[in-house]
Amino acid sequence: MTTIGRIETFLVAPRWLFVRIETTDGIVGWGEATCEGRSETVRTAVEQLSELLIGRDALRIEDHWQVMTKGSFYRGGPILASAVSGLDQALWDIAGKHYGAPVHQLLGGPVRDRIRVYGWVGGDEPSEVRDQISAAVETGLTAVKMNASGRMSPVASVAELDGVVQRVAAAREVLGDQRDVAVDFHGRFSLATARRVAPLLEPYRPFFLEEPVVPENSHLIGELVRSTTTPVSTGERLYNRQEFLPVLQAGIAVAQPDLSHAGGITEVRKIAALAEVYDVQLAPHCPLGPIALASCLQVGFATPNYLIQEQSIGIHYNLGAEVLDYCLDKKPLTFVDGYVERLTGPGLGIEIDEHAVRAADKRGHAWRSPMWRHRDGSYAEW
Repeated sequence: MTTIGRIETFLVAPRWLFVRIETTDGIVGWGEATCEGRSETVRTAVEQLSELLIGRDALRIEDHWQVMTKGSFYRGGPILASAVSGLDQALWDIAGKHYGAPVHQLLGGPVRDRIRVYGWVGGDEPSEVRDQISAAVETGLTAVKMNASGRMSPVASVAELDGVVQRVAAAREVLGDQRDVAVDFHGRFSLATARRVAPLLEPYRPFFLEEPVVPENSHLIGELVRSTTTPVSTGERLYNRQEFLPVLQAGIAVAQPDLSHAGGITEVRKIAALAEVYDVQLAPHCPLGPIALASCLQVGFATPNYLIQEQSIGIHYNLGAEVLDYCLDKKPLTFVDGYVERLTGPGLGIEIDEHAVRAADKRGHAWRSPMWRHRDGSYAEW
């Protein structure tokens, strides 16, 4: 039996929480349990869940997932789901190394040989957007994602609406008709404002409109879907199939579970299967580290309704470390012409630099979400 012997966590810059599981026969698996701004809390949750795993067979992944998610009276939510996600990823990494195969082979084998990726671009003004997108295109990306706006009034002014349109128009000007731009509303818009701005963006043919309303207002997302021909996406703050079901029924086109928040590889595979029933594509959220990215890609290589993969190499808030800094070999996660080639190494397909991780953990991090307020002093969604 491949018995779980030790579980450790590492809080590393810029804002990630890594999980390391070691079996008694010396196999090491890595996962990422990052919950941005709450990773210290997740670290404690991982420690508590570890009590359910130490001494158990590492290869009983589904059984462990069931126990971790359903074995207590209080369950769910971003903290526990993120803790489960990191542990689940590490267990799949162990399984792949035990069998000498990449995780996607254990999930049924590859359905594609490469996965298209996109990156986030910033810029508050149209000229800045043009510069940022031009730089992204030079790296080989064929798709980018941008924020629709900064903070937004509950009922947007004409200037705010025009600002959104002008920035997206600038993006389309640089990208032409052969590349894509996704527009992230980031839950900053009220339903009324989202419905007002979505038709204005249709001439610029966005790839999709992301998270137009906050997740607690998911029951309203169907109103936006019916008000625009542009594909609507959501899911980075939904944590299981039950939470995805209403938005799938509402008509979203793209589901965006985060493999470090939504139960790891085990649950996201099930979300993907549920999405396929509704003719919905998967585009996992992943502005995180190399382990989360590798986990996403492993799911993607074995999932037919997989659209594209987010990645955060070079993103503005990677301060203190970059995505590939903790990898011994950077090549598996390097994209060429906007794609990542199929990972062939065992487990998650990447090798983590344990020395660098342990050194980074000693330095730690204390990343926190920014806080925004409107001009009248009231809280604003960021």
